[in-house]
Amino acid sequence: MHKDELLELHAELVVIMEYFSEQESVDEGLFDAYHQIDVDPDDAHKSKSEHKHAVFVLGNSLANAMSEDEFSSAGRIGKRMKELAEDAESKI
Repeated sequence: MHKDELLELHAELVVIMEYFSEQESVDEGLFDAYHQIDVDPDDAHKSKSEHKHAVFVLGNSLANAMSEDEFSSAGRIGKRMKELAEDAESKI
């Protein structure tokens, strides 16, 4: 995936995150891990690896927001996103 495509995906995931953040049923701290990374889609100067890590961390949080438990489809996706985030972080 090219960096510009990754930035676009990152921006779309942020829109979805904002939707979930407005829902009352979603835990307020669900997106804390993403916010701690401090990489926004507008940070074009940040590396592709940093954006990839942010996308996987955010994807993990979004999957957790949609999952009923760790064995649901979203739960399994969340677990895989966490693994990918850890791998991406090791490459930063």
